[in-house]
Amino acid sequence: MRISDLKISISGIRGIVGKSLTPQLLIKFSEAFSSYISGDRIAIATDTRPSGEMVKHAVIAGIQSCGGSPLDLGILPIPSLQIFTSEKKIDGAISITASHNPVQWNALKLIKKGGFFLFPFEAEELLDFYYQGKFRRTGFPKEVKRVDDPFAPHKGKILNFIDLDRIKKRRPKVVIDPCGGAAAPYVKAFLEELGAEVKCINCKIAGDFPRNPEPIPENIQDLCRTVISSGADIGFAQDADADRLAAVDEKGFPLGEEYTLALAACSFLRYKQKSPIVVNLSTSRVMEDIAEKEGVALFRSKVGEINVTRLMIDKKAKFGGEGNGGIIASDIHTCRDSFTGMALLLEFLARSRKSVSELRAELPSYYMVKSKKRASYREGKRILNQIRQEFHGGKLNTQDGLRIEFPDFWFHLRLSNTEPIVRIQVESSLKQTAVEIFDHVSNLISE
Repeated sequence: MRISDLKISISGIRGIVGKSLTPQLLIKFSEAFSSYISGDRIAIATDTRPSGEMVKHAVIAGIQSCGGSPLDLGILPIPSLQIFTSEKKIDGAISITASHNPVQWNALKLIKKGGFFLFPFEAEELLDFYYQGKFRRTGFPKEVKRVDDPFAPHKGKILNFIDLDRIKKRRPKVVIDPCGGAAAPYVKAFLEELGAEVKCINCKIAGDFPRNPEPIPENIQDLCRTVISSGADIGFAQDADADRLAAVDEKGFPLGEEYTLALAACSFLRYKQKSPIVVNLSTSRVMEDIAEKEGVALFRSKVGEINVTRLMIDKKAKFGGEGNGGIIASDIHTCRDSFTGMALLLEFLARSRKSVSELRAELPSYYMVKSKKRASYREGKRILNQIRQEFHGGKLNTQDGLRIEFPDFWFHLRLSNTEPIVRIQVESSLKQTAVEIFDHVSNLISE
């Protein structure tokens, strides 16, 4: 098998179990990671996919063969694993999860000391280890240690960060849908500790996901209906590894992940502290409106969690995120975290004494269109140059593909590193404008 048969990104590897993602490859990648970080203790956690146990055994074998000491954390959300790694000063960690991908997929997300994903240059160095196969070996593998209550460090940090008294006083009614994923064993009790009255749907771990794990509006209609039928104040949906969050208002209307991030930003800036904020180049313009209103600077990074977190550290930003519902509050940890997002939104409800729909109505409205077109990397480069000439005069950003901004719209085109596609994203305050620009750009790519 060629490594190109897999999807490789700066945060790890993923593939279809039994096809591109085989035990042999999993062992070798785990050997490469264990050798690369030159550490002893390596934490391992999974989401709830049926392949999780098989993948975990292969990962453990790879770590043990290179002298590492595996810590088995069981099923655990990826932000909880990152925080555990940081708080317990673990040398590294591997999360076995394919996030929002379908259940037949699985992946290794690689985490270094401090609970951060690998920087791009580190991921490239790791691949060199993989290709060369020069791993440190041992004839005396260390035993696997199992860890009780690995969610505790994550929960404790949030409970100390949030205004529990205000939330408990309001006692909001919440419906939560963790999609039977990594958050399922923890999220209901967590929300109850925050002071919410909780109804949980899709909380059973059944070996398959009850819905598509990506928490976009079309996939969370059961949540929307349950919010209405139960008279809840808010609904939350998580993806399979619980780093992304989507909210539903009290009328059963899905806010979309962009506005879930936006409301969390409002809560943080008003009730925690004023701070620069960092989002990626594909995130909605509403974040600039929020930054201007709150009197803070906004910075944009390349797409990808590690790029956002690096810029947050550089700019000393306490809040950031991505428009896919990835909310980051560095007081908890500089990682995307749906649990922190839920806590911030519940505190916003409690402090403002308003409904979710009222809070959403205070923000400007934008319409966004996303899609992708097939194109090789070489074709994509040519296409980006042609479109750049077509839309001359706009504010140009080329640090991650091509982003061009005009007063009434912006668009972002990115070439995939793992697939022969160009990703297209257009946003405007007017739906008609967004659709027209999207169609025009798509036609230019097709031609």
